[in-house]
Amino acid sequence: MTAVEKALLAPLIVACAMFMESVDANVIVTALPAMARDFGRDPVTLKIAVTSYVLGLGVFIPVCGWLADRFGARTVFRTAIGIFVAGSLLCAASNSLATFTLARFVQGVGGAMMVPVGRIIIFRVVHKSDFIRAMNYLSVPAMLGPAAGPLLGGFITTYLHWRLIFFINVPIGIFGIYLTNKHIANTREPHPGPLDWIGFFLSAAGAVLLLLGLSLIGGELISNSDAFAMCAIGAVLLALYVVYAQRARLPLLDLRFFKVPTFQASVLGGSLFRIGLGALPFLLPLMLQEGHHMSAFESGLITCASAFGGMFMRTVASRVLHRYGFRSVLVVNAALSGVSIAACGLFFPGTPTWIIWVVVLLGGFFPALQFTSLNSLTYAEIAIRDVGRATSLGSVVQQMSLGLGVTVGGIVLQLSRLANGHAAIMWSDFWPAFLVVGLCSFASIPVTLRLPHRAGEDISRGGRG
Repeated sequence: MTAVEKALLAPLIVACAMFMESVDANVIVTALPAMARDFGRDPVTLKIAVTSYVLGLGVFIPVCGWLADRFGARTVFRTAIGIFVAGSLLCAASNSLATFTLARFVQGVGGAMMVPVGRIIIFRVVHKSDFIRAMNYLSVPAMLGPAAGPLLGGFITTYLHWRLIFFINVPIGIFGIYLTNKHIANTREPHPGPLDWIGFFLSAAGAVLLLLGLSLIGGELISNSDAFAMCAIGAVLLALYVVYAQRARLPLLDLRFFKVPTFQASVLGGSLFRIGLGALPFLLPLMLQEGHHMSAFESGLITCASAFGGMFMRTVASRVLHRYGFRSVLVVNAALSGVSIAACGLFFPGTPTWIIWVVVLLGGFFPALQFTSLNSLTYAEIAIRDVGRATSLGSVVQQMSLGLGVTVGGIVLQLSRLANGHAAIMWSDFWPAFLVVGLCSFASIPVTLRLPHRAGEDISRGGRG
């Protein structure tokens, strides 16, 4: 094996781990109704399982860089795979919603460390001349995971059993640990400096309590009064973090980046957009199965259409941004995304499958274009030395927004069913939820309109990249 082949083996190992995480993030959405029946719960209540995974991802992302510097990238990466596999086994063995929610959180923690530490490994071992090839390897999981997840989850749930979904990760994870030990060096920084433990506790505990509390409102695990208490405590902790971050010299999440116009529009405006997109993978399979009485596999065949829309978008995104610029694309496309998401609420039993598939396809194309624009704009005015810290803040807000989308969609669905007086979910209960999360995309437009007309032009025109 040549030196170049050895160097490119590390990105392949990282890409396989990321594919495992990407598939797992999407695999359970088509299995939620079957899980709800086994747990003896209402299907909407299982939104907590989706939210807990996203929370595990979000709250641990900021500390991954420090952990890799302190203990070595290989050590942290293989530990992350081990945690992810352990979480998978816990998911398969869960006999209640409470234990399943905890297991999904453990999986999220493992996934949180795998993805950023995997990127750190590539930055450190791949030569600059091979960097583009390495990044292409990493683009594969992002494209294939959202398509493979619903299909795989739907097939296994329909023809086998949903618990088998989580055993897929075991051989992949064990093989990944073996390859990591053999082919990845344990690089580290000699003096990583102290970690902001106070900031980590305030931000992590606050986000977990607030979002979990919101997810538990109207559910069956705890009383509403306890759920509201969790929300209140979480909000107080996050408010304390805001005060703390303004005084700390190097806070874990530096909120001062929000003063940068392009970063503010990308992260804060993008967070409103992501609320709508985060709800779609939860609401759509639930509606198709509970409202339209499709099988899990049939709903997976439709849900994966959004991933194919996203794949096609990647071929045209740079040309669209080059021609129209960030501001125009973000404003117009936010409206188109909102319409495509809200349109899913118009489906009724008997709607031709091909119409549903086309709408869902567009519901993947427009949001994917928005994601590409937002992610590119994030660093338009960020200095190179601040990219790492800006990435931590942006990643946390992104994950929290996706989790909030599931929560908002679930709450509106519960209120709609209550207003209609339905004991079980009906197809007519879904349109208010799709409408609300679609309007969240429109809500990002006023933030985007604050941008100068030529914002990010050096990126869209092929300059700094």
